Amino acid sequence: MVSGPSPIFKRKIMSFFQVPPPTRFDLNFSIAGIPVRVHPLFWVIALLFASGSNNLLNIATWIIGIFISILVHELGHALAFRRYGQDSYIVLHFAGGLTVPETVAFSSKYARVATTPNQQIIISLAGPFAGFFLATAVLVIGLSLGGAITFTPLLGFIPFPLLMMPAGFGLLSSFFMALLWINIFWGLINLVPVYPLDGGQVSRNILIQRDPWNGARTSLWVSVITGGAMALVGFLALGSIYMAFLFALLAFQSWQALQGSNGIY
Repeated sequence: MVSGPSPIFKRKIMSFFQVPPPTRFDLNFSIAGIPVRVHPLFWVIALLFASGSNNLLNIATWIIGIFISILVHELGHALAFRRYGQDSYIVLHFAGGLTVPETVAFSSKYARVATTPNQQIIISLAGPFAGFFLATAVLVIGLSLGGAITFTPLLGFIPFPLLMMPAGFGLLSSFFMALLWINIFWGLINLVPVYPLDGGQVSRNILIQRDPWNGARTSLWVSVITGGAMALVGFLALGSIYMAFLFALLAFQSWQALQGSNGIY
């Protein structure tokens, strides 16, 4: 997920998708010169997601899969920022991950390197598509190891790939399944036009280019309607209380932003 480019827009949607303060328990490292900080609550949420597995080894593989998948997603954003001359850093936290543009100093003030709306769209899409690339690599590796791909309908009509590995690959099969589920399913979920998800960022930039005066406000209406629909899908079709709560919360925050806009948008 990308930190949104508009300060006003961000102030109107005060969600839990924000950078948590550093703690002494953070894990800090860098990849390709991109700083990464992992907040301790990230591991708690990963454990909760993985706790549905039937043994400790499968739980461990799911936690590793969640970590790798979210990191790859955020690296996609960070590398796209770098492509347009903007440094950034990554934070993995209790709500997933966030890629935050760095500020640069000049004339005694701090500012960000300006990016165009189309560049912002590419930056937003880079995260989910990095995940799709990782899922494709998993399928290729699985096939090379003797696995087979089958498809199961998701929501009754979306073909979701399952990688069936030969006997003796139980732990690896669980790891591959975690990577596929997170990078394909949640990658698609992240593309729905709900702010501040990546799809909401894309929707906002497209609508602002079409209508500079009312585009941001229209994107909030899209976020409210789509978020409400996704909450119902999560609860009724998938039986996921987490997904229902997440999208209901995001829809409510977009609604609050609309009510408090007072003509700003």
